[in-house]
Amino acid sequence: MTLLDDARALAGDLVALRRRLHAVPELGLRLPRTQETVLTALDGLPLEVSTGRALTSVTAVLRGARPGPTVLLRGDMDALPVTERTGLPFAADAERMHACGHDLHTAMLVGAARLLSARRDRLAGNVLFMFQPGEEGWDGAGHMLAEGVLDAAGERPVAAYALHVTSHIWPSGVFAARGGPLLAASGVLEVTVRGAGGHGSAPHRARDPIPAACEMVTALQTWITRTFDVFDPVVLTVGSFHAGTQSNVIPDTATFHATVRALSAGNRARLREGTVAVCEGVAAAHGLAVEAEFTEQYPVTVNDAAETAFAADVVRELHGEERYAPMENPILGSEDFSRVIDAVPGAMLFLGATMPGADPGTAPPNHSPLAAFDEAVLPDGAALYAELAVRRLAA
Repeated sequence: MTLLDDARALAGDLVALRRRLHAVPELGLRLPRTQETVLTALDGLPLEVSTGRALTSVTAVLRGARPGPTVLLRGDMDALPVTERTGLPFAADAERMHACGHDLHTAMLVGAARLLSARRDRLAGNVLFMFQPGEEGWDGAGHMLAEGVLDAAGERPVAAYALHVTSHIWPSGVFAARGGPLLAASGVLEVTVRGAGGHGSAPHRARDPIPAACEMVTALQTWITRTFDVFDPVVLTVGSFHAGTQSNVIPDTATFHATVRALSAGNRARLREGTVAVCEGVAAAHGLAVEAEFTEQYPVTVNDAAETAFAADVVRELHGEERYAPMENPILGSEDFSRVIDAVPGAMLFLGATMPGADPGTAPPNHSPLAAFDEAVLPDGAALYAELAVRRLAA
């Protein structure tokens, strides 16, 4: 039996685990039920298991029969504050949902732990399994690094790998990656414009913050298109805008929040300074006060070129040439796995999990309340995790 054969034999267990996780999604850094489910799934395996202090992480070390280096495999576990509308029989009955596929990542990593544990006598080195909460804006990877996850096996890993499923873009079962920048750096711009409220019929007797805030949103978009090179892209999207209570009342304040993305460290620094300056300039022109704060989140996710080429070769040899799709361009999403591969050479790969019969170009995307994922990819992802570790340790 090959490793892939063994992974396919686990398919039923992996689907059942994924569905248990999917039905009870949890947010942020504290995922007690998810952690308990993972610990139960790992119980009985020859692993050194520890849990986080500031977060409900799970770290597990598998020590091979012979000495050697360490390879890290990561899976994130948290969900999103999205109300599910997939209609699946195991859909979450809450205002939370595994809309980004982290339940699949967790199940695949548990599968890899089982596959590699069964091959422990053939391993020369250690495998470090990183089950991480808080990827969706909580910097769970940063917290786990601060608690020493990279040293859990006694020495730092020589390589680190992660998989991320998509409910669109690629057909089910197709892996994709690129060396260099894969995902963008992210930041959040939070703006509060302060004026003086009054009656809507007499705006000259008030200081209306809404037109100024609206002008800031437009000015930020114009500033970006006239400041940054289109071949080093930047994206700013205002996802939240709040002001007022009814039509004839001018409010005291208007607030908006924006997500900001960049693919280079230089642009990230310019965004931090420039977005605040634009808001302050517009506020000054209107004679209003403004509080504009730019908070950096995750750095650019930069895949190591050699590790990406190695992972691509493993995909082709394990699953077939047609199952790997080189990516020409990065994606402007962001990931805190960037922190891991800033410290350790490594690579993140995407895995298409578009539902059968759906068009990858039009299927509901990750983070949609309609996002659904093909569970048939679970054994293939688990097998790739395990094969990457086996071959990297052998190398």
